[in-house]
Amino acid sequence: MECRNIHRIRLALTLFLSGAALASPASASVYESGGHRFEAVVVTGDLDRPWGLAFLPDGRMLVTEREGALRMITPGGGVTGPLAGVPEVFARGQGGLLDVVLHPDFAENSLVYLTYSRPGDDGATTALVRARLEGAALADVETIFVADNPASGGRHFGSRMAFGPDGKLYVSIGERGEDDEAQNLSNHNGTVVRLNDDGTVPDDNPFVGRAGVPASTFSYGHRNPQGMTVHPTRGEVWVHEHGPRGGDEINLLKPGANYGWPVVTFGESYAGFPIGEGTSKPGMEPPLHHWTPSIAPSGMAFYTGDAFPQWRGDLLVGSLKFQYLARLDMDGTRVLSEDRLLEDVFGRVRDVRQGPDGLIYLLTDESDGSLVRLQPAG
Repeated sequence: MECRNIHRIRLALTLFLSGAALASPASASVYESGGHRFEAVVVTGDLDRPWGLAFLPDGRMLVTEREGALRMITPGGGVTGPLAGVPEVFARGQGGLLDVVLHPDFAENSLVYLTYSRPGDDGATTALVRARLEGAALADVETIFVADNPASGGRHFGSRMAFGPDGKLYVSIGERGEDDEAQNLSNHNGTVVRLNDDGTVPDDNPFVGRAGVPASTFSYGHRNPQGMTVHPTRGEVWVHEHGPRGGDEINLLKPGANYGWPVVTFGESYAGFPIGEGTSKPGMEPPLHHWTPSIAPSGMAFYTGDAFPQWRGDLLVGSLKFQYLARLDMDGTRVLSEDRLLEDVFGRVRDVRQGPDGLIYLLTDESDGSLVRLQPAG
């Protein structure tokens, strides 16, 4: 209760300093990182456990709330919704309404994709719907993918999405807390799947034609990936995933690759015991970077805008555990350094996205969660 009250006081102070609905942002607190001074302006503080964020062509934003609501937010901070047409979700633990992305041709087809934890008789699993955005509602809502790993409880659903430069949709699926199943190719536990935009399976997926393996599987051996982004120049799909006690990883996706969980990891069990066979093994992909101790990462984006030119090419990652935004200075696939931004200022950072205006937007995982915009100071 005391922690919640501190967060509410901090958020109220931030709203006051930032002028709530973007009035007088020059009075907001000023921060500095990597050669840039910036302000963190609260666009709105009226969200319930926001999880995913997508930008519409007209400047409005779609935001998912984990309890099952899809909201629309104006650049000035006006919040509308919930939008009609969202499917029933399994809102327990880490489950609920999760990520949201737009079709690459959204301006022509108005298609929106949502991932969510889908309830069922055998437990809940990660599912994907496609719908058409019409005003303040979703129309022609269609379930186009359901993972085949239903389980009880509310752990490890994933679930981030990204359209690759190949036009295919990549979706991460957690191993539902069943560690060894991440090495079992007969199901979707701990995988990233690759789909056509209608949910069908591309002919060139790595396991197409292999008996006993879902043809949608692209990679496996993941634990609980909650960050996904596409490299802005090379087109690679990158994910990060939660380790147990340490061993959060950033991985570059390769077709058919095994990322090792739980055979290899830099983490250990929550009781402090070793897991698996060490930190590396032939035939298993090593991470590009790992955090030990764990930061509980969520959300990830490469920065490519003009507002912060010294940050171009940097990787931005939210931390749930330590409540900050990590800015990773990158040299190719190598992390040169990490700077922690806004530590303990707004709470648990659930998602980070670059807006079409070149500014940076954050969602905070709180019952009174915020959409926060980072912009150059002054």
